Amino acid sequence: MTRTFSGIKPTGHLTLGNYLGAVRRWVEVDQHRSDALFSVVDLHALTVEHDPARVRRLTRQAATLLLAAGLDPDLCTVFVQSHVDEHTRLSYLLECTATDGELRRMIQYKEKSAEARASGESVRFSLLSYPVLMAADILAYGTDEVPVGEDQTQHVELTRDLAVRFNQRYGHTFAIPKATRPPVAARVMNLQDPTSKMGKSHDSGAGIVYLLDEPDVVRKKVMRAVTDSGSEVAYDRENSPGVANLLEILAACGNADPGELAGAYASYGALKKDTADAVVEVLRPLRERHAVLAADPGQVDAVLKEGAERARERARPVVDAAYRAIGLLPAG
Repeated sequence: MTRTFSGIKPTGHLTLGNYLGAVRRWVEVDQHRSDALFSVVDLHALTVEHDPARVRRLTRQAATLLLAAGLDPDLCTVFVQSHVDEHTRLSYLLECTATDGELRRMIQYKEKSAEARASGESVRFSLLSYPVLMAADILAYGTDEVPVGEDQTQHVELTRDLAVRFNQRYGHTFAIPKATRPPVAARVMNLQDPTSKMGKSHDSGAGIVYLLDEPDVVRKKVMRAVTDSGSEVAYDRENSPGVANLLEILAACGNADPGELAGAYASYGALKKDTADAVVEVLRPLRERHAVLAADPGQVDAVLKEGAERARERARPVVDAAYRAIGLLPAG
């Protein structure tokens, strides 16, 4: 069976973009057709300035939302990254395989390090090395497919390069994974800035629909979404990014085609209203299940403990093999 791995960072409250672009596909497709592992990758949240208590709180919230969205522990493995030591064990070996040049070429490193310097912050080494940890996340499980958004494809390519290089130098150890992207709503954009992704850690929440937003808040954000000059409802990402974003969100909510939907609207207002209604209905069952799970944190803890044990069982043989291959003396 194909093995799938994907993770989500607890750097902010999960958004509609996270759900439509990734989590829903995990629930509806990946956990049914593959041996799937889904992780809250909390170690990746430490690459920038952070509040420890907030990271812990968001880690639990993210795990709870994944279960509320429909990830089934009987079908897949749900766990927290830091609960499985094999991730950091393997990361150092891959740091010894990667080069400084290829890490500095990572687009996200260039962007985030520039942002940190512009705000007067120092740039942590972990920001440079975190794609290597991401590679360890993937390679530790013999992963075949990695469902990711467009902005993470470069990191999966690095993972492939490191796996091939390690195998060539030290003997075949790792499977070579490939990135996969969902066909619709792979990248939901910010409602106030439709040229930017709807990210968890964006400075302003006005253009971000969070999964736990109340219905009236969701409607207000969608109705205030930036559209474009003119009045024609047309699906044109380049020239009408605001309208295109609304059409893609509406299409993703109903598994429709955004281009075909455009012809059904004569005004931006009608499009916004239908989009707001669709988003509220898509999120309603998720919010209801989250409330039930949040009231019983012991149930979530049990799922995460079992998930970490299963993940550890899968990863340890691969990581132990990498330690032997690279030349480390086994423990007695």
